[in-house]
Amino acid sequence: MQLSVEISKYPLNSDYIPFIKSFIERLNKHDGLTVITNTMSTQVFGEFDVVMSVIQAEMKVSFEQFGKSVFVCKFISGDLSPEA
Repeated sequence: MQLSVEISKYPLNSDYIPFIKSFIERLNKHDGLTVITNTMSTQVFGEFDVVMSVIQAEMKVSFEQFGKSVFVCKFISGDLSPEA
């Protein structure tokens, strides 16, 4: 099953840009995902199990490296990427 996820990350730090960029860069390193970023959010598309395991792992890394952050996510079944 394909999955589409929209993620917004809000680091609880005044210097938030590096925290967000690090998360996006790590997402882009995973094979099997399509990652699209704009000024409001990051969208991730791919196989359900792959997407969920990558998001789980990278959120954990974010919390461990940078401390408190808020993640707001929308999960939609299917591939809603612009290329689909």
